[in-house]
Amino acid sequence: MAVIRATFWDHGGVISSSPFEAFAAFEQANGLPSGIIRRINATNPHANAWAGLERGEATIDEFCVRFQAEAHALGAQLDPRAVLACLSGRIRPEMVEAVRRCRERLLTGMITNNFTIPGRTASPSGVHELFDVVVESRTAGVRKPDPAIYLLACERLGVEPAESVFLDDLGINLKPARELGMTTIKVTDPAAALRELEEVVGFDLGGGGPAAS
Repeated sequence: MAVIRATFWDHGGVISSSPFEAFAAFEQANGLPSGIIRRINATNPHANAWAGLERGEATIDEFCVRFQAEAHALGAQLDPRAVLACLSGRIRPEMVEAVRRCRERLLTGMITNNFTIPGRTASPSGVHELFDVVVESRTAGVRKPDPAIYLLACERLGVEPAESVFLDDLGINLKPARELGMTTIKVTDPAAALRELEEVVGFDLGGGGPAAS
C-alpha cells in the first residue's frame, strides 16, 4: 500500500452541511413533494440543467429555463432561483480543524462540484485558503463522478491517486476515485468519518483517534 501524501475533500456534505438538508427544508417550506429536487437532479444526471451549471456550460438564466422544464416534466412547480438561494451550508468546524491538521503534515486539496451565483462569493467561509489545490467543476469544465476530475486534482497536487485519500458524502462520487486507487471515506456521520481518516493518516485530527506522533 502506498504511503498517503495527500488528503482530498469535498465541500458540501463534508466541509459544510449537506445540500440535501437544504433541499429538504426548502421542499417542506414550499409544500413540495419530499425528495423532488433530488429526483430532478437524478434524472439524466450527466446532461441535465444542474450538471451543465456545475460544469460552467450554462448561465444562471439558461439553467433556470432548463431546470424549470425538468421540474415540470416531473409534475413539480418551483422557482429555480429560490432553489439556488437555499444552498448556504453551515460550516463544520471539526472538519475545518481536521483540514488544518492535515495540512501541517500532508498536501491538501478540495474537489467540489459547484457554480457561481451572481452577488455571492465562491468561498464565503474562507475555507478554500486551507487547501494547496482547489479543483472546482465550474472552472475545470468537468464534474464528479467523471474520473477526469480526480486525475486533474492529483496532477495539480503532484501525487498519484494511490497516495491520496478522498472524503465525499456520496457513494457515486467515491466509486470512481476508489477505482483509480484512492483511499475513500464516505462522510455520513462527520465524527465517524474523522475517526476513519485518523486511522488512515495515523495522527490526531481532533476526533479522538490515534495520538499525534
